[in-house]
Amino acid sequence: MMPKANLLAAMAVFAFALAAACAPQGAPPPGATKAQAPAGALLLTGAGATFPFPLYSRWFFDYAKVDSSARFNYQSIGSGGGIKQVTEKTVDFGASDAVLDQRQKAAAPGLQMFPMVAGAVVLAYNLRDAAGTAAPTGLKLAPDVVADIFLGKVTKWSDSRLTALNPDVKLPDQNIVVAHRSDGSGTTFLFVSYLSQVSPEWKSKVGAGTSVEWPVGLGGKGNEGVTGVISQQPGSIGYIELAYAKQTKVPYAFVRNAAGKFIEPTLESTTAASDAMAAQMPEDMGQLLTNAPGADSYSIAGYTFLLVYQDMADCAKAARLAGFINWALSEGDKSAKELHYAPLGASVKQKVLARVEKLTCGGGKPAR
Repeated sequence: MMPKANLLAAMAVFAFALAAACAPQGAPPPGATKAQAPAGALLLTGAGATFPFPLYSRWFFDYAKVDSSARFNYQSIGSGGGIKQVTEKTVDFGASDAVLDQRQKAAAPGLQMFPMVAGAVVLAYNLRDAAGTAAPTGLKLAPDVVADIFLGKVTKWSDSRLTALNPDVKLPDQNIVVAHRSDGSGTTFLFVSYLSQVSPEWKSKVGAGTSVEWPVGLGGKGNEGVTGVISQQPGSIGYIELAYAKQTKVPYAFVRNAAGKFIEPTLESTTAASDAMAAQMPEDMGQLLTNAPGADSYSIAGYTFLLVYQDMADCAKAARLAGFINWALSEGDKSAKELHYAPLGASVKQKVLARVEKLTCGGGKPAR
């Protein structure tokens, strides 16, 4: 095992390299969005989910070319931190992959959830088969097996339940190293919400939330931290967002869905889950897409939300934030797809844009 200091250093380099890889050609790394706004530009601050960080960095950079009067400073600190900061009003907006619960809504009256894109959470692994060949993408996993791996009940890659699902792969007699988030996380919320739906034991012993008491495993901060743990730990498996898996070229599993089919996490299978759930979209738009019905739906998917107050005190900031959301949902689909996020379906997008039109500022004036 790599010494802890070296592992942390490697993860830091990895996170910076990933951020740079996600930036558009000719753009500074996403960290450059944290720079002081040019003279005359209004700076809007936000914090939250690491899940959409590559996309938001791209969008903020591109939007600056459309509206030079605004600059965005977004801190990728995890959904839990974003919810906390926007609740305390130390930032202008938050971001979360987790649906706000009743306690959180009560603590932040008027806070709205705006779905921006949908994304898939994948089970990535670092595995070599019994012959020493790196296992490719496409290892098959069933819901009960996934739950038992993260409960610490399935501890070897050679477990009979895994070999039965993957008869064409010579799985090694190697310990499974579980990797999970160490920070409050919407990616965690999606993943453990899925486990709670498919495993009564997980639901009763661990449950769902942005943070849980993990039965086993090693923690990493952010999607980038978990990806770093997976990359450094032979025999490991962990959950990360699809964009991070694609950018770092780590292999990931096909998960058996509610219809009994093993589905690859893709933009199409994520959109299929969204479409299958569109008719059940609640009024507050806080919807989970996990374990969605439909033959083509990928099971571990969800929206990522911008968290914005219905009435902001600063009308200039409210107008620019509303303008950004309108632009992102109207012009941002191409870059979303390039970075492996699924754009909203037409019906969901229409509902979000209609809600943006209702944003106000300064006690009720339209946010224009």
